[in-house]
Amino acid sequence: MKHGKKYVESSKLIDRDKLFTPGEAFDLCIRTAKAKFDETVEIHLRLGVDSRYAEQQVRGAVILPHGSGKKVRVLVFARGEQAAAAQKAGAEFVGADELVAKIQNEGWMDFDVVVATPDMMSVVGGLGKILGPRGMMPAPKAGTVAADAAKAVTEIKSGKIEYRLDKTNIVHCAIGKVSFGKEKLEENFSTLVQAIVKARPAEFKGQYVKSCTVASTMGPGIKVNMAPFVGGHGGDT
Repeated sequence: MKHGKKYVESSKLIDRDKLFTPGEAFDLCIRTAKAKFDETVEIHLRLGVDSRYAEQQVRGAVILPHGSGKKVRVLVFARGEQAAAAQKAGAEFVGADELVAKIQNEGWMDFDVVVATPDMMSVVGGLGKILGPRGMMPAPKAGTVAADAAKAVTEIKSGKIEYRLDKTNIVHCAIGKVSFGKEKLEENFSTLVQAIVKARPAEFKGQYVKSCTVASTMGPGIKVNMAPFVGGHGGDT
């Protein structure tokens, strides 16, 4: 893959064979972000588990202390008092069967996160083939199947993000913007990583965290030493 001049210049600042501390990594991440827009900073965490096995799935949610920097549009499936409360909490879209039909029949997808009260899951279940592949299907582990819809919306709006393992056993998450600065990015990073380490499947034996890379939207990847978080190997390549 051919990279642009700015990417090539930024890459020269990074020692590809070195594992950096989170602070060093985010300092480099900010220095190598050359785009004219406020680039998103992402973490790519490779785990030793195998996503093909249900008991080795890693999925959950965590509230980042400084938020993700992204404006999140929330769709809530609820009725009655729960629907009214969700709307008051700031949900952009609230409804029931009519929203299911809009998604199924019109291909409407103008939202980022989907929340549902438990009683609505029988209705939302029909959207599995649409929302599932996009990682947007409400789930108890992610806190998006919630008995208190308003609380769920408030948490999402205040910086709650979901993490989940993909088919290649990597967790990809946006943890902020370059404009956050090194300290805030590092705090968000630590909060997310600690949650993922805590979510280690009880049955899994072996090296849980294999490697970690952070990067801005247009910048090169920077390897992070994970030893302080996992108490063992800092990650391989």
